[in-house]
Amino acid sequence: MKMKLGGVFVFTFISALMLGSCFHLGVSVVSGKEAWDYVEVRDGAHMFWWLYYANGSSSSFQDLPLIMWLQGGPGGSGCGFGNFAEIGPLDTNLQQRDTSWVNAASVLFVDNPVGTGYSYTDSYGALTKNVAMVAADMMVLLKHFFTKRTEFQKVPFYIFSESYGGKMASAIGLELNKAVQSGSIKCRFAGVALGDSWISPIDSVLTWGPYLYSTSLLDDAGLKEVMQSAKEVQKAVEQGEYESATQLWSVTENVIEQNTNGVNFYNILTRDDSDLLTSSSSAGEGFLAALTRRHVHPLQRQSLSQLMNGPIREKLGIIPKNVTWGGQAEEVFLSMAGDFMKPVIDVVDELLAAGVNVTVYNGQLDLIVDTMGQEFWVKKLKWAGLDQFSQMKWTPLEDPQSAGQTGAFYKTYKNFSFYWILKAGHMIPADQGPMALRMMKMVTQQE
Repeated sequence: MKMKLGGVFVFTFISALMLGSCFHLGVSVVSGKEAWDYVEVRDGAHMFWWLYYANGSSSSFQDLPLIMWLQGGPGGSGCGFGNFAEIGPLDTNLQQRDTSWVNAASVLFVDNPVGTGYSYTDSYGALTKNVAMVAADMMVLLKHFFTKRTEFQKVPFYIFSESYGGKMASAIGLELNKAVQSGSIKCRFAGVALGDSWISPIDSVLTWGPYLYSTSLLDDAGLKEVMQSAKEVQKAVEQGEYESATQLWSVTENVIEQNTNGVNFYNILTRDDSDLLTSSSSAGEGFLAALTRRHVHPLQRQSLSQLMNGPIREKLGIIPKNVTWGGQAEEVFLSMAGDFMKPVIDVVDELLAAGVNVTVYNGQLDLIVDTMGQEFWVKKLKWAGLDQFSQMKWTPLEDPQSAGQTGAFYKTYKNFSFYWILKAGHMIPADQGPMALRMMKMVTQQE
């Protein structure tokens, strides 16, 4: 059943994925309530959001948290990849996902920044250029959301993120905390969770070599080449030449590909790239083309693109005819290139100092944001509780899929937590769904 309420489309009880041949193929449908809409966050800048109300078996959605999920890239679609490939109620085959986060929380997917996924801009100049612009746009969307959907104003609100989404989530969380304190946005902001997040790019780059070497994916000669290239990136960052640093970062990735026979940056044990829109490099490929090939195209696989531009687009019913899901993704990445290598450790420090709950979680098999690099930037925090946190021993967590096996470690001190997720790469919910769901419940104080 579909209703339109004040420009917002709401689906209750049964999803319109029953449309057309999908119904006859026995495709699963979403039970529970959904809503979606566009918000014009600036002139010519239109942001799309998609909400699933919590569908817990024993609790009302008002008794469960609200989570906003932010994808990486920049240019990756939360409404697409995060939803159908990681934590939404249906997978990319439109079958029910047992480990969907909607079982324990309402989930708000946002195609962020503008130009990502179904979000779009009327011109290239309206795209964001840095995380400050991203955060400003999100304040407009969140103010609109919580004003229109007052039922969520008293529900604990968390921002969960992945990859570059974590860099954006830090800036967004800081601005949201200020907005809540000033009363301009009414919500119960409860914290941010930064998954495999691009908080300090140079700390990741400088640890790529040692991490690959320690996992037998580089030999001595390869380690030397990778470290030499990484030091060039470091020099550019230290000199404030951030666009040059982004280009040199791409060069370092080339060096790694050549020395590892094409290691997967998102999971060092996985090489399945058969479904990528562009799966191989070409001679004379520019550095931005190489970066989008490695870090945007994996979030827009052919099967997902066909799904989003086919039955999902038809279901939603409000996507403008001239908008293609993912059509501006590469432009989003290009527009943000000058901001890409800038660290935001100071922003995380401000969040902690303001009393905001901050969680870091990382996958053991991730290369692009390897855990070694995450630990390095955490040690650079000026947070007053860092010494006590560093002296604590971590606690093992049992793998929900394998009784008696360790699935993760974690430790918490005051308003800071760190989760080390085993057997997972960059996309933790996709690799270790049950463990990711358990972690989410712990972060949102359901366990």
